[in-house]
Amino acid sequence: MKYQVMYDNGSRLRVRSGQWAFTKREGYGLASLLLNQSFVQEVFTSHRNGSILIYYDGDIESKQKIFNILDSITLDDLFEAEPTQAQSSREITDEFYLKLSKMIVHRFIYRIFLPIPIRNALTIYNALEYIWEGLDSLTDFRIDVALLDGAAVTGALLQKQYKPASSMMFLLSISDALEDYTLQKAKSTLKDSLALNIDTVWVVGEDGEEKQCAAVDIDKGDKIKVHMGDVIPVDGKVIEGEGMVNEASMTGEPLAVHKRPGKTVHAGTVIEEGNLIVEVYSMNKETRLNKIIDLIENSEELKADTQSKAEKLADSIVPYSFLATALTYLITGNATKALSVLMVDFSCAIKLTTPLSIISAMREASDNRMMIKGGKFLENYANADTIIFDKTGTLTNATPKVVDVVPMSKRYGRDNILRMAACIEEHFAHSIAAAIVKQAEEEGLKHEEDHSEVQYIVAHGIATEYDGKRAVIGSKHFLFDDEKVKVTKTQEKKIAKESAEHSVVYLAIDGKLEGLICIDDPVRSEAKYVIEELKDLGIENVIMLTGDSESGAKASAKALGITDYKSQVLPEDKSRIVEELKQEGKTVIMVGDGINDSPALAAADVSVSMKHSSDIAREVADISLLSDDLYDLVTLRKLSVGMLDKINDNYRNIVAVNGSLLVLGVLGVIPPSTSSMIHNLSTMLFGVMSTKSVLKDEDYSKGMEVEAIEVADIS
Repeated sequence: MKYQVMYDNGSRLRVRSGQWAFTKREGYGLASLLLNQSFVQEVFTSHRNGSILIYYDGDIESKQKIFNILDSITLDDLFEAEPTQAQSSREITDEFYLKLSKMIVHRFIYRIFLPIPIRNALTIYNALEYIWEGLDSLTDFRIDVALLDGAAVTGALLQKQYKPASSMMFLLSISDALEDYTLQKAKSTLKDSLALNIDTVWVVGEDGEEKQCAAVDIDKGDKIKVHMGDVIPVDGKVIEGEGMVNEASMTGEPLAVHKRPGKTVHAGTVIEEGNLIVEVYSMNKETRLNKIIDLIENSEELKADTQSKAEKLADSIVPYSFLATALTYLITGNATKALSVLMVDFSCAIKLTTPLSIISAMREASDNRMMIKGGKFLENYANADTIIFDKTGTLTNATPKVVDVVPMSKRYGRDNILRMAACIEEHFAHSIAAAIVKQAEEEGLKHEEDHSEVQYIVAHGIATEYDGKRAVIGSKHFLFDDEKVKVTKTQEKKIAKESAEHSVVYLAIDGKLEGLICIDDPVRSEAKYVIEELKDLGIENVIMLTGDSESGAKASAKALGITDYKSQVLPEDKSRIVEELKQEGKTVIMVGDGINDSPALAAADVSVSMKHSSDIAREVADISLLSDDLYDLVTLRKLSVGMLDKINDNYRNIVAVNGSLLVLGVLGVIPPSTSSMIHNLSTMLFGVMSTKSVLKDEDYSKGMEVEAIEVADIS
């Protein structure tokens, strides 16, 4: 492939191959080829001039590898592909700026080069659209912004005020372009949040053997196995196995649904518990999920709540504008003064500044590595008065450590207890299971596969057969309440002592308690500071939920300065707690990262997933943090509150400026042309102010300084 290096600053490389080097869809294919390299972060292509913009990790060796890949590409290597979310988002933004630039250039060219009669004729021609929309509202008895705009433009033309009419329509067209832009961005973000990114699946052959295959290669009728915690990639029928499937992305219901042979499952849903073998009905673009995505893409009603409120506010002002115009004419008998009132259109500025404020806040969130699925979630985050934290992986680093192993009988010694526990737990990716396995490895305790297939009970523990005997490992509730494991008075004393200091995992063999594994998971060093900051920013209630024992939860809560916490909480309990708080009138933020957090995440007013969250947590969450810094929750609060403050300040400023213009117009101090000019200039000024960043330099620096703060009471 022939190309020329146009720009290179060490981490950003732009090359150009010339016009017709590749088509638009082939450009996406080129991008996907480069994105397969771990050192390439983003790739953007332009088929118009053959430009390829590459963001990479910046070292010389990586740049040379990029050149080697580009050098080796031939015409036969070009293939068509779909754009990534980043590419789609960039294209939407580029098209908006191109459209905006054309509008501005055309306006100035017309004003400079076209004779006045032709300019006036064009103004009348452009006004027909607004007049028609105004008549449509009038015939439907709607007193809304369209009627006011149509009346103002008509009044200006009747008074031969062509310049004010032209300026008003120009600003309204910019407002419409902005509204369309925010709508497309919201659709794109939501569409991406629903889209599946699954490369490989496990296909079950006729002999029952599982084989990993590319997702694009599966066909209708194939049988695939989906494991616990995985996203189901197809629509199909369960033919073997049982499991609990979270269908929140499909139905909005937070509680998992029991699936057994004969039941239908859909792409985009997630297995919370169990394993399923599914016969494929439909895949790729034929799935129900992709049909929903198509509906979203074609919907015209997807708007942020704040933007909808702005439009309702703009409509609510319209009757007062007409009333003020009529009163002015009745009192003064002067049509010019009445027109001065009519030309001051509050709605124009409100409709322009609100989407700009939302766009600006979404951009700032993206710059701070926060993925937000819509402007309404920023609004909910700003208005929230309650925040609920899952403990493990959120307030802690999810790196628990084994601090003690306590045998509970003479049948098995300490090493045997740890060996058996590691043997059973190694099949699961849970952080506590990983800690037990790691401790056994560090102590050189080898183990054979002495157990049968294990059964994982979500938020409880694991059951299996070990040396022909039933073995269970997990929480106190699981062993003593569900499994009815017997415990002696002496054992109760040991349990009380150990559980007062640590979180405890219990191991029982053949219905008898054999060992305790004591676990500690220290809280994050910055967590206490972050909680204090959130309280200062108006979060009245901070609640910690955990499946840990009462003693472990109490110790963590004390270290964090949290007075409201609940221990030994099951997934359905978390969801119920969220619903109860909402019924009390609270606006709830839920922060979590695990499979068992997904019901609560779905139930909250706004939910946040952490960087290393499970697939289902990221799927359900409204906001995803792409960095591992807990201080991002504080930054997000400042950003969301700042966005609403900016919008409210705009409202006040718009009312003050335009109200003053109304008074001056009624008094005859300024003519309609001056009133319109000041109104239009102030609207543009408010628009520019709406794009200003909310966050200040200290908001970024505090996040980096948190780690350096010594918190004496956190161990």
